[in-house]
Amino acid sequence: MFATKESLKRRTGPFGIGRLSYLQSLVNEFQDTESQDSKLQILANLANFAYDPINYDYFRQLNIIDLFLDCLEECDDRIVEFAIGGLCNLVNDKLNQQIILSNEGIYHLSACLSRSNEDIVFSAISTLIYLNSKATNLQLTTIPIINVMLTFSKSRNSRLRNLANIYLKEVCSPSKVKEALAGQKLWDDQLKQLHSPP
Repeated sequence: MFATKESLKRRTGPFGIGRLSYLQSLVNEFQDTESQDSKLQILANLANFAYDPINYDYFRQLNIIDLFLDCLEECDDRIVEFAIGGLCNLVNDKLNQQIILSNEGIYHLSACLSRSNEDIVFSAISTLIYLNSKATNLQLTTIPIINVMLTFSKSRNSRLRNLANIYLKEVCSPSKVKEALAGQKLWDDQLKQLHSPP
């Protein structure tokens, strides 16, 4: 359930810890701790707070969006899963989109498409779909990304297949998809020639 600033004040009272202070303490703890389990728990909390638009100003003020983006480069898929989940939760806001885009977000998100954790891939595709606009469409419809979506569109996993098909229909033009398919066919033909006897 989304909160309002008034409801937050009522719940915390005049002497309770405010939302901004609480989020700041989470960020500080994340940066200071050496414990991977603590980092996971903090990221999970931050990702949950990312659902509520009341927190977006605080997230921007505390650079939590940047923190999520930085975590996408971690080796631990659990860290990446919570970070990309947080991004997916807040990407519907235009100011948050600008921060993601200005920090090479499309690059970091598209790199997550090759992760073995399906939840990371689902969140990456969903977040990329939300980032689609006239200004970003060329970055989102590169042949390598389209090829990945074409592969996913044939997946046995129905969630992955459906998300990839949505991406191909909503983000990619039919001509770009056709271009990618032609490139795949050419590549397949060249491979066959390499492996056929002279």
